[in-house]
Amino acid sequence: MAKRLTLFILIGMVLGFGAGLILHAMLAGPELDQWAGYLTIFTDLFLRLIKMIIAPLVFSTLVVGVAHMGDTSALGRIGGRTLGWFIGATIVSLTLGLILVNLLQPGADSGLTLPASAESLNLDTKAFNLHDFFVHIVPASMIEAMANNDILPIVVFSVFFGVAIVAVGDVAKPLVTGIEALVAVMLKITDYVMRVAPIAVFAAIAHAVAINGAGIVLTFGRFVGSFYLALFMLWAVLIGAGFVMLGGRAGRLVRLIREPALLAFSTASSEAAYPRLLEALEEFGIPRRIASFVLPLGYSFNLDGSMIYMTFATLFIAQVYGIDIPIGQQIVMVLILMITSKGMAGVPRASLVVIAAVMGHFAIPEAGLVLILAVDHFLDMGRSATNVVGNAVAAAVVAKWEDGRETLDEPMPA
Repeated sequence: MAKRLTLFILIGMVLGFGAGLILHAMLAGPELDQWAGYLTIFTDLFLRLIKMIIAPLVFSTLVVGVAHMGDTSALGRIGGRTLGWFIGATIVSLTLGLILVNLLQPGADSGLTLPASAESLNLDTKAFNLHDFFVHIVPASMIEAMANNDILPIVVFSVFFGVAIVAVGDVAKPLVTGIEALVAVMLKITDYVMRVAPIAVFAAIAHAVAINGAGIVLTFGRFVGSFYLALFMLWAVLIGAGFVMLGGRAGRLVRLIREPALLAFSTASSEAAYPRLLEALEEFGIPRRIASFVLPLGYSFNLDGSMIYMTFATLFIAQVYGIDIPIGQQIVMVLILMITSKGMAGVPRASLVVIAAVMGHFAIPEAGLVLILAVDHFLDMGRSATNVVGNAVAAAVVAKWEDGRETLDEPMPA
């Protein structure tokens, strides 16, 4: 089923690109917007189906995972190792973006027309700060957190719930059995939802190309090309780290996550890949108690694709405006981004919000964000796929550190 779904997603991408070109060439103005709007129906329905299952899937798998750890010391150990890996990956991603944007200089002499200084995306850069972030971690209501698909508060509640189950002991066994049944049901629903993924992929690609045309990518060719080169290099670093930590089995991990990464790329949504990525990690041999703990945290704290985009996009805009930022200030920028980006979870258009907030520290006009907005969807596709790869490697490495060798090293059928 997995191989067929990957093939159908690829076919959907190709057909969607062709359909988008036809619509862009044949229609214009309100008529184009109308037909392109029809396409979003399929994509939006698919993404809503995904959001429908994420909250109960995260809750059930995480509670069962914590319950099966057996003691809180294992939870603290896994949590510490997970956050340690996330911090290291964040530093690598931000630094790599900084180095490559300085080497490639995609914004210098780009010939792009500067937006009017009054133009702004009206982003609420006050939408996140350290106070709000830390308060936001603890849900005021679990129902509200699940209704908003707010992963981080769901994780916190689920950990408390799982720890309480461990503390209660045998009395809670029927509850654990019921939640395990819920996991099985949610995974079956996931299978049903994924069957319509190729249609959603077709619609997403067709809409993006119909509205923007393929020419927009050529106009921003240096920026788009440089950024994807940076992403490929980050992939090489992440997968290389996987081979160092896991040995030859990292190759099997890469094969198993191809479908989730492709799904994230084609829909420009990391969330769309979450259920299938969880299944792929378990198929690789990562214990569910680890995969179901690391992955939700990764979706809040380990967005490697978004990290590299922040330094790359910020300095690209500075280069377009001819603003020279000394290397010392650029290092300060990386440190600021490393701290502020951890409050991204739950903030609408989070990457742009963080970039806008940081630009103010270095006198870069916020209007420059209008430049990258034209190709943001195409860049978001790469960012989303990179987030999937980064979280998959993180889960596998943490499982190895957690001495999961008896599971990880078992030969698995191809």
